[in-house]
Amino acid sequence: MSALTLVIGNKNYSSWSLRAWLVASHSGLNFHELPLQLQSADFKHQVARFSPAGRVPVLLVGETSIWDSLAIAEYLAELEPRLWPVSVLGRAKARAISAEMHSGFQALRQQMPMNVRATGRHVSSTAALDADIARIIAIWEECRLQHGTEGPWLFGHWSIADAMFAPVASRFRTYGVELPPLSRAYMTTVLSDPLFLAWEEAAQHEEIMECSEVGVVL
Repeated sequence: MSALTLVIGNKNYSSWSLRAWLVASHSGLNFHELPLQLQSADFKHQVARFSPAGRVPVLLVGETSIWDSLAIAEYLAELEPRLWPVSVLGRAKARAISAEMHSGFQALRQQMPMNVRATGRHVSSTAALDADIARIIAIWEECRLQHGTEGPWLFGHWSIADAMFAPVASRFRTYGVELPPLSRAYMTTVLSDPLFLAWEEAAQHEEIMECSEVGVVL
């Protein structure tokens, strides 16, 4: 198999990089990590070497570039099918909520950007943000009620769907979002994942990007 290289952005701020990195790490496949600094003057030039979209993450498979987190996840699942749930309906549902996360929740993205190392932040609520949070809670609660006896993840065992929502769990902690018990337990599961903890530890040592520091410290 061709060598795999994952091009990522800052671990503290790049939510899409986190998603792809978690999938690659949970796959068990060997890959090389190539970090780019989002705030650097030559970031656009650097990322353009790998991605015509000009964004991270990018998975390099030999000489071929695969960009977009969900496309990267699907490619890795071709190599390791266990990254999706086993059942046909489970895979379809996991893909559905992953696609919803991928394309939606704009208020959450804009008003609560990922900041892994920050806690105790407060942002003003809006109707759009409240609706995004309510929808995410509904997704988590439904999945956990259906699959709670199979394991602690959305579909019992870890899947790509959990990678898609991992940055959301981090955001909820950063901004102190109130969650019902079932969703809070799931958030704890995500944030206790040894691979997430490894990412979080690396994020502690990165440069602060003031333009991405949002919210009032309580």
